[in-house]
Amino acid sequence: MRPLISHPHYYTTCQDWARAFNCQVHIHADDREWLMRPDPHLHFWEGESSVLADGVTLVRLGGHYPGGAVLHWAAGANGQGALLTGDILQVAMDTRRVSFMWSYPNMMPLSERTVRQIADTAASWRFERIYGAFPGRNVMADGNAAVERSAKRYIELLNER
Repeated sequence: MRPLISHPHYYTTCQDWARAFNCQVHIHADDREWLMRPDPHLHFWEGESSVLADGVTLVRLGGHYPGGAVLHWAAGANGQGALLTGDILQVAMDTRRVSFMWSYPNMMPLSERTVRQIADTAASWRFERIYGAFPGRNVMADGNAAVERSAKRYIELLNER
């Protein structure tokens, strides 16, 4: 078992999980400052992606934390690819769309530049589905287009006067 934790909201007890399951927890090095307790089970990775296994890759998208990461599963969705995103790409109530936020609790948006960077990075990976953080909040078809369409609309709304 080699779990990924996408960003600091989930870091509070990750050392305990790692010990309980006797596994490494993969966390992007950009978020190292958010870990309050060192532990030999924590693995900090760097760069834009990190291969965990054949067809299973961690991808840094950033967003509301610099090291915000998703997992790309190439064989997911019957070989069409899947992203497991937590709330880095938040699947919206309209599950054909995703959203991007700097702070979800305070409803503070990300900048145009950051949203464009997230969308451009995601576009370099092929995925049909997006599995979000909450039950029933999954994009079940046309995942790449959902991210691009959502980013375009988000940026349009940021720039409206």
